[in-house]
Amino acid sequence: MSELVTGDAVVLGLRPAKLPSRALALAIDLAVVGAAFVLVSIGLAIATATLDDAALAAVSVASFLLVLVGGPIAVETLSHGRSLGKLACGLRVVRDDGGPIRFRHALVRGAMGVVEILMTLGVVACIASLVSARGRRLGDVFAGTLVVRERVSAGRVAAVPPPPPWLVGRFSGLDLSAVPDGLWLAIRQYLTRMHQLDAQAGRSMAERLAVELATRTGVPVPEGVPAGAYLAAVVNERQARDARRVFVAAQTGSGVPAGGAVASAPVGSGPSVGGAGAGSVPVVPAVEEGGAAPAATGFAPPA
Repeated sequence: MSELVTGDAVVLGLRPAKLPSRALALAIDLAVVGAAFVLVSIGLAIATATLDDAALAAVSVASFLLVLVGGPIAVETLSHGRSLGKLACGLRVVRDDGGPIRFRHALVRGAMGVVEILMTLGVVACIASLVSARGRRLGDVFAGTLVVRERVSAGRVAAVPPPPPWLVGRFSGLDLSAVPDGLWLAIRQYLTRMHQLDAQAGRSMAERLAVELATRTGVPVPEGVPAGAYLAAVVNERQARDARRVFVAAQTGSGVPAGGAVASAPVGSGPSVGGAGAGSVPVVPAVEEGGAAPAATGFAPPA
């Protein structure tokens, strides 16, 4: 299993893509690019019917480079490694260190793809992928990239381990509103897979995620707190807040206060909760032991 986390915080611990899934994604991409090349060629043939043979040859070469080479490079660069075929098969191209690819990575992959895919009908790419332990073709080797499986079955999602007891509740005052969902996902995936990672790689990932999380919250990581424990404690705090929010919403929807008890006070003992005026809530009169509750009239007695 690959020990990776992408720079945009979406991939961690995913398996490298094998030859069948990569071949299917490549077939989809080639079908789309081939259809686009045919359409462009037809349009250029109509537009350049009056040109001489040399000009036609130059236009043909330019269209080949633009569509069959430049098109995939542009798509992988703009989509951060997700072409149409890879999107359909749940794959993504990432760097060896797990970060998102850039133009130079896509350029090297595209240039090598002309040789090992287009000129050899994919034979070289298939052999290289079968020989490589992580299923990499020559373009991936020279570009320093890797194709990984991005989709994870819901049944394989593990629970986040709890933080150390001495850190529970320590971060209750943190403002978590500025933390994006992508960072939460990366932290959760790290915590559920940290025991599967190499010790040094896992420590490096934890420190990087902890620094980013501290930057988002505006509070630095406390001295002496390991990065992994800090991440677990903050995730635990967020889960506790979500649970309280859901509980309060459920109690409010059922008409019962969040505390689970109805406040009681003698009639006329004080003003309604929240002060007098519109929107105030009247105090519920106390019920004498053994007596019946007074009929609800909707009238709040004056102070």
